[in-house]
Amino acid sequence: MARHKRAHAQAAEAKIGLPGAMQSVVIVVPLSYMNESGGPVKALLSFYGIEPDRMIVAHDELDIPFSSLRVKFGGGDNGHNGLKSIRKALGTGDFFRVRLGIGRPPGRQDPADFVLKPFGSTERKELPDLVTRGADAIESLVVNGLEITQNRFNADPA
Repeated sequence: MARHKRAHAQAAEAKIGLPGAMQSVVIVVPLSYMNESGGPVKALLSFYGIEPDRMIVAHDELDIPFSSLRVKFGGGDNGHNGLKSIRKALGTGDFFRVRLGIGRPPGRQDPADFVLKPFGSTERKELPDLVTRGADAIESLVVNGLEITQNRFNADPA
């Protein structure tokens, strides 16, 4: 991955899909704090000449059970500070989201504390599968579009 110092992010260009139907993509990892990711995202969209409605953001989601995944286009930030930062920087929420379920905190635990704590041993065992399915959902969005991807991934794992 190449480091974009001005955007405070790492980015790599790649091609995904089947031979004869390859799609160019840019994979970005902001190096800022999550709640400050809007600036790097906006800078890299500008650098690569990509419109927000062609962007896919993968993020954790409290309102989805752990290890579940949902794909959608547009929407609000639902209290997610990373999405809030991106929406504010871009002036729109019209982008694709791959929402990786982390579940709600137990009892009355503060959600901010919950999202910052390490995963438990059971969750750590399931995490590689969730990340793999998230990556597969991103590839499917690029290659197959939203409807096919939602039909395939917006169901809880068996």
